[in-house]
Amino acid sequence: MDPVRNPFAPGAGQRPPELAGRERELDAFDVVLERVARGRPERSLMLTGLRGVGKTVLLGELRSMAIRRRWGAGKVEARPDAELRRPLSAALHRAVRDLAVRHRAPDRVDDVLAVLKAFALKSNKPDAKMRDRWQPGIDVPPAHGRADSGDIEIDLVELLSEVAELATDVGSGVALLIDEIQDLSPEDVSALCAACHELSQSGAPLVVVGAGLPHVPAVLSASKSYSERLFRYTRIDRLSREDADRAVLAPIEREDAEIAPHALDALHTASGGYPYFIQAYGKAAWDAAPTNPITEEDVRVAAPEAESELAVGFFGSRYERATPAEREYLRAMAELTQGKDESAVTSDIAVSLGRKPSSLSPARDSLMKKGLVYSAERGHIAFTVPHFGNYLLTRAD
Repeated sequence: MDPVRNPFAPGAGQRPPELAGRERELDAFDVVLERVARGRPERSLMLTGLRGVGKTVLLGELRSMAIRRRWGAGKVEARPDAELRRPLSAALHRAVRDLAVRHRAPDRVDDVLAVLKAFALKSNKPDAKMRDRWQPGIDVPPAHGRADSGDIEIDLVELLSEVAELATDVGSGVALLIDEIQDLSPEDVSALCAACHELSQSGAPLVVVGAGLPHVPAVLSASKSYSERLFRYTRIDRLSREDADRAVLAPIEREDAEIAPHALDALHTASGGYPYFIQAYGKAAWDAAPTNPITEEDVRVAAPEAESELAVGFFGSRYERATPAEREYLRAMAELTQGKDESAVTSDIAVSLGRKPSSLSPARDSLMKKGLVYSAERGHIAFTVPHFGNYLLTRAD
């Protein structure tokens, strides 16, 4: 098979050639956009799921839907130990520029940009030297007395209100998309919830769409008790067998190629229906096939290549971030779950390692901060990465 024509695209956040199995989420967001356009109240959205299920891809697709509706749209990726103010400023700057194209009053747009610049400049530390102070690329003087208090909760409410009013002026809306939302600091989470609460009460045409790991609802709830009613939570999971087959068949057929039924079965067994793995195994199977169609033997031959690539880029890069004590904890989890994508009981991990549960808290908490595990429920812990337990059991250290 010609490798140049290989349709599969394993990559972080890279849109697959066939976005299968996400019609429900896309249709639901289309309803949100339409309701907001008609002045109807609507909750912001939170997409949750393990790594590799396509949350980032879906977030990008929702952004494209908003843009096609001629909304202003900006996207942020939260990062651990980094404040939200600066990247959020850049995302909203993009959204305001989208709206400015349709606005007939440049002065009104400049007023909003001035508030945005004032908000952005507060990311600089008061004692920072002039050469170290960040300057946002906004060509208007900063406003005074609006979104510049230094309190992120107050400032974010005021800024998003200004941006939403601009959207109202042009009969449009704004979508703010935030990826890896579990990595926000507690202060930023609190500010985001407060801002969404204020906007929902006023009926402002601004929707926040967040994406993150399965414990995001708990993160938001710990910040604001009303967050449970503030957002609509959607769990993004592995694809059904039908959708997983479509994710493989559609790209192959567009290249006028075929795959044998037993090869399709083997690909599904290997990938487990997880979108990222479908792309990884599909790409390797295509490259391994000497002729059309792709056979079960081609999938078998290709599997080690796909697994080797996943071991380095998907599993290994995360495992290397763990300390020796954390790796010990991860291996104990893998052994207790027998490599399956299930949660382990934290007290069982302590027994397995011959340690007191309290002595393992630092390792567990650090792994959670690194995004390698999450607390599925009280007293339970699970991997954020599908098949990670199996990877650990087969890893030769």
